[in-house]
Amino acid sequence: MAAVTAAMVKELRQATDAPMMDCKKVLVEADGDMEKAKELLKERGIAKAAKKADRVAAEGLTGLKIADDFSKATVAEVNSETDFVAQNEGFQNLVKETAEEIFNNNPADVEAFMNSDFGNKFTESVTKIGEKIELRRFATLNADEPNEALNGYIHSNNRIAVIVKAKCDSEKTAECMRDTLKQVAMHASAMKPSTLSYKDFDSEYVEGETKGRIEALKKDNEELARLKKPLKNVPQYVSMMQLTDEVMAKAEADIKAELLAEGKPEKILDKIIPGKIARFILDNTLLDQEQALLDQQYVLDDKLTVAQAVEKAAKACGGTAEITEFIRLEVGEGIEKAEDDFAAEVAAQMS
Repeated sequence: MAAVTAAMVKELRQATDAPMMDCKKVLVEADGDMEKAKELLKERGIAKAAKKADRVAAEGLTGLKIADDFSKATVAEVNSETDFVAQNEGFQNLVKETAEEIFNNNPADVEAFMNSDFGNKFTESVTKIGEKIELRRFATLNADEPNEALNGYIHSNNRIAVIVKAKCDSEKTAECMRDTLKQVAMHASAMKPSTLSYKDFDSEYVEGETKGRIEALKKDNEELARLKKPLKNVPQYVSMMQLTDEVMAKAEADIKAELLAEGKPEKILDKIIPGKIARFILDNTLLDQEQALLDQQYVLDDKLTVAQAVEKAAKACGGTAEITEFIRLEVGEGIEKAEDDFAAEVAAQMS
């Protein structure tokens, strides 16, 4: 029997895009004959699955697995080509099993997962269903310390899954905060934050966003003015990153001067200025509110940011808590879907 080398397995995998373990098995069966191995893959439907590799899989479902003791949680996104397949019970079970497999075995990446025994289920599913299916991404968070809290949420359509993790002052507070973290995960599913805090932004990114947003608002106002409709507020800034001590001191001085010009008695200014300052911050942190989880207005109480809501909930639990990580997966996010040309497709099949 001819020896099957790693180079032969690699060559067959590159030629067929079949899973590595399947490539090795058929090469052993074919006694090292590359062409015979390819035929074996084709007969078993594995090469057929590989032919679908150039299709765009932008539909699908997410899966979520949380440990019974909330010490660990895994989210995964499995893509299909059509929403019809995503509604298939077999596909739904595959997604659920995939999240559980990742949760239990901690693969290093998608390739490691696909080269495992369980990865063969994907090949089998593609063959049965007749369209491309792939594990796009996954992530796991662990609550390694007793004072760390963890929870998650998967939306009712199973297309969005979120995990949220917080560090608390005690194990008691961590247990008490689990329900709040699920609510924060629900918030994140709806509000689509892309980062934890405004502190994560790059200064050049903020500068570019500031210019772009201000110019867009100015153009909007030109049209609103033409239509004789109320104009939108045009902020000076878009992120808390820009609101330095100097900026805030000037804002307070400007507010005070404006109130005095309106004839407001100076003795009541201390009662008015804090609200005006809060409004100034709200108007000049639009980027944070759109993209940073902790700085968004909390959907369950829009008078608070998410960070403030978590602080309030922790205080009610008798302690403190701070969200340290979150992961949000939404099906198809960032994938450019191909536009189907039905006429061209029919013509290609007729030729």
